[in-house]
Amino acid sequence: MLVNPLPRFLFLLLLGSFGFINAQDQVLSVNGYYQGLNLFISNPIKSDGYGYCVQKVLVNGNVLPASIQSDYFEINLSLFDLKKGDEIFVELDHGAECLPRFVNPEVLLPLSTFIINGLNAASNGKVTWVASNESGKLNFIVEQFKWGRWVSAGEVQGKGLRSASTYSLSIIPTSGKNKVRISQIDNTGKIRSSQAVTFQSNIAPVIKTPAKVKTILYFKSNGKPAKTKFELYDAYGNLLIKGYDSQMNCSSLLNGIYYINFDNKSEKIIKY
Repeated sequence: MLVNPLPRFLFLLLLGSFGFINAQDQVLSVNGYYQGLNLFISNPIKSDGYGYCVQKVLVNGNVLPASIQSDYFEINLSLFDLKKGDEIFVELDHGAECLPRFVNPEVLLPLSTFIINGLNAASNGKVTWVASNESGKLNFIVEQFKWGRWVSAGEVQGKGLRSASTYSLSIIPTSGKNKVRISQIDNTGKIRSSQAVTFQSNIAPVIKTPAKVKTILYFKSNGKPAKTKFELYDAYGNLLIKGYDSQMNCSSLLNGIYYINFDNKSEKIIKY
């Protein structure tokens, strides 16, 4: 008995066409942390004029239970039983011929909300702190006060937990009294800082030599070479050289007066 192959052929053709259309669908996504604010979406009309670009919205894999058939719509994140600081992954399934847009994706960036429950610094420069109430994984910056300003001494990535987390970082202390604090900068661009603590290091004072330098400026402590962090500026305040070493090569500098920060000092040098 002969079977007409045409129906099977048409079925395969339709199946292939259906798969081809789905393959052309696109996904636009963004991830971050819930801050209690909602996302807004710019949703253009399809190029054929029938319907809007976004076909489905998923939040952490769950479909948004709201209408998305408008030029702009809101993703009400409170519908998903989220707590502040929870991770979020939002997907917009849309046609290939159009492109929606997250209007305010910055609302998913973590804000600096940390509370320091304890901050200690040892004489060897090891800084330890306990932080809680984090709303996302922002870097903690350990800042050291020297040369008349707060200077970043290193960073540690935050865990982003509401519960207490312990962190530590070893910095390079200066001689004598040191002062440190913990800071963060979030998407607002503003810095939030803890109260400062002080500690006394066991490092002997560092001096530079000679006062007038031709090629190499040396750093010494108790008459021996000593590594120190340094910054060299010209008379206009432009940073020219920075590093961490027991000496600094000045051979490429033009003759004149320069200003150098090193150890816990700010002094002048003359290049000839």
